[in-house]
Parts: sequence; C-alpha cells; structure tokens
Amino acid sequence: MSVLIRIAICDDEKEAVVQHEDIVKSSLQSCGIGYEIITYTQSSNLLYDITDDGFFYDLILLDIEMPGMTGMELSGKIKPYLPNVKIIFITSHIEYAIDAFELSIFRYVPKNDLANRLVSAVVDAAKLIELETGGEYIIQAAGRMEKIPYKDIFYIRRDGGKNSAIYSSAGTSKVRKSLQQVFEELAAPEFIFIDRGYIVNIIQIMKISDSMAYLKNGETLPISRSHLQEVKKQINKFWGAYI
Repeated sequence: MSVLIRIAICDDEKEAVVQHEDIVKSSLQSCGIGYEIITYTQSSNLLYDITDDGFFYDLILLDIEMPGMTGMELSGKIKPYLPNVKIIFITSHIEYAIDAFELSIFRYVPKNDLANRLVSAVVDAAKLIELETGGEYIIQAAGRMEKIPYKDIFYIRRDGGKNSAIYSSAGTSKVRKSLQQVFEELAAPEFIFIDRGYIVNIIQIMKISDSMAYLKNGETLPISRSHLQEVKKQINKFWGAYI
C-alpha cells in the first residue's frame, strides 16, 4: 500500500522541531512509509494554514506548552477542519494526559522518554493512516461502476439470499453477490463477520457491550452468541497488529 503521510510538526523551540523531525523521518524510513513534513514554530501559523488555506494533514505533532496558543487549544480548533487527523501531544507535564484523552488525542508522549515513545507513536499512527486510506470496493453492474473506499464502509448486511447491502458514509449501495463473496473480495483484515448476516469494519467499532457493536455512525448491530468470542479475539488481534 503506497500512501503518502502528510505530517505537521509544531513546537515554539526550533531545536525541538529539528529533533522531532529527525525522529519522524528515521521512524518512517525504517518502515518504508512515504511522508511529507511541514514544520512550524508558531501555533497560529499552523492554524491559519489549515483554517484559511485548506492545508491537509494526516498526522500532527504538537508541543502542549507553547506561548500564545497552547497545543491543547490548537487541537480543539483544528479538529472541526480535520476531524480524522491523528494528533500526538509532546509535553513534560503529565497532568495534561487526562485532557489529551478527553480530546481523543491519538497518543501522549512525555519528553523525558521522547526517543523511545515518539518512535512507536509515529509508526503506529502511520500504520493506522495507511489502513484507513487504503483500499476500495468496486461495484460493476448494468453499465455502472461505483468505488467505495474501505475507510468509509461501516458494515455490509445480507440483503436476501444472494444479495448484499453496503452501508457507508455515502449511503447504501446494493450488490448482487452473497455476503461471503463480498467478504472474500474485500480480503482486508479490518472486516469481520459479527453474525451470519453482518460484516463490520473494525475501524468503525467504538465499543462492544452486551453482545452489541456500537459504531461511529451511531448505529448498533447485534453480535450473535456463536460469534461473540471470536469477534472479541479478532478485534484484539487487529488492534494489536495495527496500534
């Protein structure tokens, strides 16, 4: 999968920016992951590039303690423009970790263990970004072709004996293929059966509770008793491999 990861690094100290950039480059190069990096020493410049000029980033490394606008404040302003961006906070103040968690920050990296923790955080984020941006399911029927990115698929439901309905952020698309056929064509680790009639995208699952899968789009789907343990096992295996 050849995905170019777009990264911003923001710290008011130039030496820190250089250090973080070196770690990011060496981490991704060792994994063979392509990247594009833009650095900032003023949080306001990063914000204006995103909100005024439409700059897009997959991953942002932010120092929390910056003059003018803290990394925490900046993150809150960025999220409406880049809702899926992965943000890694770098700080020497451990008390910020709770706030970072509440903001759905991807990772919190303490400065006193930067060399070790930042490498794993960057690689994990890049793997997840590659996963979320890669792959498309193609439907060809009656002279039409439709491409549905894997990352946009919430789940696929059996629609009669030999038909399936794909539920994505773009709506519902029907295909004249069995659920098993669709599953074999997807051939991607993020898709699992949670019931004989449902395939779900693990990336879209927020939590599993009381034999129900809670998805990011607000829907809940039943997990059959016969599938429950295997579903939990596959989810743990998946996140263990990609996070």
